[in-house]
Amino acid sequence: MSTLQGDTVDLICLRYFNFTGGVTEQVMSLNPHLVDYGLIFPTGIDIQLPDAPERTQKQVIQLWT
Repeated sequence: MSTLQGDTVDLICLRYFNFTGGVTEQVMSLNPHLVDYGLIFPTGIDIQLPDAPERTQKQVIQLWT
């Protein structure tokens, strides 16, 4: 995929996976060249995305009933 003007890694993750936890790090690992562009990307940078990761549910601990 290619970036849109103003994209950030977390916005790309939200757009394609609907969450950022854990997947943002995977995108950065697959695309070490992104650090050359700073935090906000211009149009047209090619980015490799990981396969859609499974979203894990965190355990909720109820303190009061």
